Amino acid sequence: MSKLNPHYVAGFIDGEGCFAISIGYHKTLKNRKEIKLEFEIELRADDKEILERIKETLDCGNIYDLNYERYGWHPHVKYKIQKLSDFQEKLIPFFQKYPLQAKKAKSFKIFCKAVKAFANKEHLAPKGIQKFRKLQQQMRLDGKKTITARVR
Repeated sequence: MSKLNPHYVAGFIDGEGCFAISIGYHKTLKNRKEIKLEFEIELRADDKEILERIKETLDCGNIYDLNYERYGWHPHVKYKIQKLSDFQEKLIPFFQKYPLQAKKAKSFKIFCKAVKAFANKEHLAPKGIQKFRKLQQQMRLDGKKTITARVR
């Protein structure tokens, strides 16, 4: 499998990539909250080769087959990165060298703050969980379309 031009990868991710901070309930953790950082791209399965080449270019992550048959959709594939070391050593340096150009660049900056806080183990304290909630909210607001109603 051949690597892709890194500028192509950055542009592709600008359109199709997703940086995410999730906060879920976990019954065995002290604070009962689990913070997960993820980067992913999901495409129809007939585009799996491009995800394999992106994985080869970034040199990390995994590809998963997804079945949406119950919805009547085509099968999908997901490329996902979840390891902190992959964020720190591969994904973040990649985008520092080949910056995102669209609005996804703002999500990436927020995601970098989350990675740094996670590496500092801030997710283990209640105050840190609040920090992740704020970062998550910032990412969500940037990703939402807002429509302002006109008053007549």
